Amino acid sequence: MAEERPGCPLPRLPFALSFLRVAWQLFFLGAAAFCFYRCLAQQQQQQRCEPAGGDIAELQLNHTGLLRQDPRLHWQGGPALGRSYLHGPQLDNGQLRVQRNGIYRLHVQVTLTNCSSWTQTTRLHRATLTVGICYPTARSISLLRIKFHGGCTVASQRLTPLFQGDTLCTNLTLPLLPSPNADETFFGVQWVQPF
Repeated sequence: MAEERPGCPLPRLPFALSFLRVAWQLFFLGAAAFCFYRCLAQQQQQQRCEPAGGDIAELQLNHTGLLRQDPRLHWQGGPALGRSYLHGPQLDNGQLRVQRNGIYRLHVQVTLTNCSSWTQTTRLHRATLTVGICYPTARSISLLRIKFHGGCTVASQRLTPLFQGDTLCTNLTLPLLPSPNADETFFGVQWVQPF
């Protein structure tokens, strides 16, 4: 008969089990932190690709021909036109309508065609470019009024509060003709901040 040895229980490894448990928790915590970091980095990358301020427009003149019956200039925008774009604001019959309340940076430049002719010199002293809110009519106000003072080009910019639905109109003294060249005649807005 074989001699029985007194039973020796296997030693418990509480330290090893505790270490494994902590290691797994740290692994899952690190994986969660990594996923959170990647999602945050991806969100920031998407924000960099969007135009600053969100709502922005850069428009070109919609050239309608040699005769102008309406003092309003009509604008067009979109990627098919090259450097022209709309993100947020909309065009309504050639006029720009904002979609969000806030402070906007407004800029405009208009160059006249055939400006150097002697016959237009006296007209240029009276010529004016006006940018204003033309709709809603209850809020119709002038935002910019620029005189040509005998020059061929006027340009200006300003910060102004606009409300959702405000439609901006640019008026040029009749019968003067603006240049259809996108480098000489353009109009745009950029949302800067809320009120």
